[in-house]
Amino acid sequence: MTAKPTITDSRARGARAALLRHPTRYAAVFCLLSFTGFWIAQRAAHVSMVDLMVYRAEGWTVRNAMDLYDMRATVHNLPNTYPPFASLLFTPLTFLDTGVMRTFATALNLALLVVLVHLALRLVGRPRAVPRAAAALSLAGLGVWCEPVWTTLRYGQINLLVTALVLWDLTRRPGRRGHHWAGVGTGVAAGIKITPALFLVLLALAGLVEALQRPRSAGRFRNEHLRRAAVGTGAFLATGALAGLALPHDSHRYWTEILFATDRPGDVEGAGNQNLRGVLARLLHTPDPGGWWLAAAALVACAGLATAVAAQLAEGRLPGNRAWAAVACGVTALMVSPVSWSHHWVWAVPMVLLLGAEALRRRTAPWWCLTAVTALLFCSYMMWYVPHDRPSRVELHQNAGQMLLTAVYPVIGAVFLAVAGRLAVRALRTPPPHPPAGAPRRPEPSYARG
Repeated sequence: MTAKPTITDSRARGARAALLRHPTRYAAVFCLLSFTGFWIAQRAAHVSMVDLMVYRAEGWTVRNAMDLYDMRATVHNLPNTYPPFASLLFTPLTFLDTGVMRTFATALNLALLVVLVHLALRLVGRPRAVPRAAAALSLAGLGVWCEPVWTTLRYGQINLLVTALVLWDLTRRPGRRGHHWAGVGTGVAAGIKITPALFLVLLALAGLVEALQRPRSAGRFRNEHLRRAAVGTGAFLATGALAGLALPHDSHRYWTEILFATDRPGDVEGAGNQNLRGVLARLLHTPDPGGWWLAAAALVACAGLATAVAAQLAEGRLPGNRAWAAVACGVTALMVSPVSWSHHWVWAVPMVLLLGAEALRRRTAPWWCLTAVTALLFCSYMMWYVPHDRPSRVELHQNAGQMLLTAVYPVIGAVFLAVAGRLAVRALRTPPPHPPAGAPRRPEPSYARG
């Protein structure tokens, strides 16, 4: 009777020892199995990758010198809503067969998910007990099943690429290789989709506040925030200039007309529109919340940017301050954008990792609960439980329970900004750490650990 437990315990200890010896290898196997299951599930669901087909149509339009913003693609008659620079990047898709293109896009997005998780872990300074590669592969294998990531791959979207470009910038460390290029990724991301430009605003504001707080007696100092904002702005302008040279008519039309057509991406009251405008449209039963949305967006934009700037400047007083600033800025951009479909919320991945890192640091039940509830809500697909149909626009007639279900991501965003704001304010009220007399000067603050 005692032999079986002994053998079982021995096997368990052996498996644990093998896992500890080769964590990255086992994490890679788990990630591969999870991605394979995901791939099979998506193919079984006959996903259309409709947005990828729109990107390809944009590429064809560029190659045939037709009007980008008169173009309509797929059976859904979808228009182009991106800057013309993005359409230039989509032209290589026209050289691929449809099946090859879909396979390539899926594989690329899965690889980008691993990169995004790795960069997010670097930003939060975790893990400390296992190799980061092992943690990134394991967490990517889990994260692929959350709704924003699933939907991004279902539609063949570029959200993971855009977010990874921003995170690459934010994890560059002063004095390290590639540091002087920090800002280019955010500028290029803004050239593809306008919303990442808010990160340039964050860096510029943080740099200005830092410059104003610097005593005049301190002499010259290096303002890293302003430098990165300038590099990013230059990269953004370069994408516009390149598109202007290649597509002058489309560029002029985009920056003077299409950019301000906020209803062009689709019905704002749709269940998938997870932002302030969508919530207000469903709450007020109108496709045009008008002044209510503008007022709410202005309030949230100011509060969100103030929170992000405060966190950015709380070096040494708020653990993971750069991560809190980055996620707060990403959430703010999603909340105030005219349209933020659920697949735009891939910032859910860095958010959950940041909350998990804070829970590990504090080791208290409320933080573990906050992390678990946030992760579960992003994996719940909650907004799709209610009736949603574009032709009939049923979302304009939701009851209170349905409105709550379709407001899940904005509610998460609001709670996160409140938590981040509280932490940032408390940190700024804490006196900054000062080295003891005679100690060497601290090096330039790093943007990330590891």
